[in-house]
Amino acid sequence: MEARKETALYLVPTPIGNLDDITLRAIKVLQSVDTILAEDTRTSGILLKHLEISKPTQSYHIHNEHKVLSQLIERLQKGEKMALVSDAGTPAISDPGFLLVRECLKNDIVIECLPGATAFVPALVKSGLPNDRFIFEGFLPHKKGRQTRLQQLSEEKRTMVFYESPHRLLKTLTQLGEVLGEDRQASVSRELTKLFEETVNGTLTEIIQHFEGKKIKGEIVVVVAGQ
Repeated sequence: MEARKETALYLVPTPIGNLDDITLRAIKVLQSVDTILAEDTRTSGILLKHLEISKPTQSYHIHNEHKVLSQLIERLQKGEKMALVSDAGTPAISDPGFLLVRECLKNDIVIECLPGATAFVPALVKSGLPNDRFIFEGFLPHKKGRQTRLQQLSEEKRTMVFYESPHRLLKTLTQLGEVLGEDRQASVSRELTKLFEETVNGTLTEIIQHFEGKKIKGEIVVVVAGQ
């Protein structure tokens, strides 16, 4: 019987705000690997310092992932063990990671993804909207293809989940109202797990009115009812 290959790459979710939202297993993995691949080594450094973990870190982000991919695969094949973390949440969910996972699978490199924090799950659950069937859209296209995608979603019957930045929130909510109807039920969660966590439920119009004229901060999840 062939021995099972050891895991070479771990995908490790990190807290989306509250640093205590890290699993015991995630801590053990980060302590055990040779290298930690981080979207931003400065951001991850804060968490590692909090956990009293001292390991070599290397930048792995959207601007360099193609460039360093073959080098990382070669190192993993030689026996180096790595953990991939994003700035917050689960790697590869609207963050770098997909390319590395795909290349590892092509090269028969064993990967493990630990369960853990991701922003859209608590936002969906506390929205009060149906969550037995839903679609995760991530960020809508900023320009090209944006209106096309919105029109496609006008027929969607499942609950829809989006990520959005503070400075585009009102624009997105307004456009969703134009396409789906201003009375469509929705929910906006921001600063999840942090001191000023806020969730606003209501129609798209009511939510727009809540945020108009305010300085909006934090990472944002928008949940919208299906047709």
